[in-house]
Amino acid sequence: MMALVAFSIDAMLPSLPVIARELSPQDVNRAQLVLTIFMMGMGLGTFFAGPVSDAIGRKSTLAGGLAIYVVGALLAVWSKSLEMLLLARFIQGIGASAGRIVSMALIRDLYAGSDMAKITSFVMMFFILIPAIAPTIGGLLALQFGWRGVFGAFVVFGIVLVSWMGLRQPETLPDARRRPLIPAQLLAGAREVLSNRDVVLYTLVIALGFGQMFALLSSAPQLFAAFGVTDTFPYWFGFGAILAGSASAFNARFVMRLGMHRISRAAYLMQMVVSAGMLALLLLGHIVGPGWFWLIFLWNVSVFFMAGVTFGNLNAMAMQKMGHLAGMAASVIAAISTIGAVVIAAPVGLMFRGTPMPLVVAALICSTIAWWILGRTTQPGEE
Repeated sequence: MMALVAFSIDAMLPSLPVIARELSPQDVNRAQLVLTIFMMGMGLGTFFAGPVSDAIGRKSTLAGGLAIYVVGALLAVWSKSLEMLLLARFIQGIGASAGRIVSMALIRDLYAGSDMAKITSFVMMFFILIPAIAPTIGGLLALQFGWRGVFGAFVVFGIVLVSWMGLRQPETLPDARRRPLIPAQLLAGAREVLSNRDVVLYTLVIALGFGQMFALLSSAPQLFAAFGVTDTFPYWFGFGAILAGSASAFNARFVMRLGMHRISRAAYLMQMVVSAGMLALLLLGHIVGPGWFWLIFLWNVSVFFMAGVTFGNLNAMAMQKMGHLAGMAASVIAAISTIGAVVIAAPVGLMFRGTPMPLVVAALICSTIAWWILGRTTQPGEE
């Protein structure tokens, strides 16, 4: 389910230049909106997916969401304009939100604390590792069938996923623990989630981390091309994803020993130092031309490594005291963090003009604020 979101984003990367030339030749930067509008739809969908899953169960919610996802993918196949494609991606994002929310709520049904962090880190490893193969798969599909063929693959992926979950995954929310969709109760549940200071702070940190990562992700094809990497982009991007994927394995191995909070704060401190160094080199005019691609590549890996280390921990800490409202809490956390990430990533991506400067500045600012906020949170389960 986590791979559904990652695949829906990363498989599109090789097709963005073609979509730009075909549907938005007057402003090729607008093609990035194919990614950000998907995230906006997912952010909106997460407001509803959690309460619905609390009311009717995890599996039924997933099935309905994947049906919407497949409809959005089919509309994208038939799109004749960028506006129609963006509408299709928005619908697809709404459907994909069910997979993201149900996965977190399902884990919280079964685990808590550091155990949840360990499981979530394993799940997040797929979110980080899928980029290792998704651009290559997307590129091959686009080469053979055009960019519309990528959306055909989304249809197949959605159908396979809902079939597999239907056959293999037991329902984790028994009838006795379900909460009816009564507006007063939904508002009370959302109010309870948002009244918890630590939940709000951790959600803001997730938004900051996701925002800087998604800004880089949406600009990656153009950034790599600015340093002479075009045809081999999927392979370099995939190699970077494999390196960054080790972060989740590291976290799963050491989270019980070092603690979720300590590891997360150290990861943001690492990103502050790395991005500050990159910014200094950019201001001095050193990072120019293909010869500096290796440094851009390593910085790209550092951003994804930071995400792999922190996201599982942050979600686990935010959900720690929300076991009785797992679906609602997952929705509120994911919706706020996703929409916040889009607010950060969309303008940063549109500012790209052939230099990594806006991306590096965004990473430095977001990581600094995230590190500062984490210093003002408690440490659930680790007091």
